Amino acid sequence: MPIIVNLDVMMAKRKISLNELSERVDLTLSNLSILKTGKARAIRFSTLDAICKALDCQPGDILEYVSDEKRTTNR
Repeated sequence: MPIIVNLDVMMAKRKISLNELSERVDLTLSNLSILKTGKARAIRFSTLDAICKALDCQPGDILEYVSDEKRTTNR
């Protein structure tokens, strides 16, 4: 999938644990973990909004588009 989730990077920059973020955005640990590992197939704007507020960041800090062509050349 050409969308890369950099949630773990932003969490590390903000020095926040998965447990703490889960409490702040009112998401279960398992759902947040699925998003963090890039296994999510979709994200609600309300969830993205809550994560951005909790991490004081922009959606582009969390989500990144990388074309399939670029991904195969970088391997």
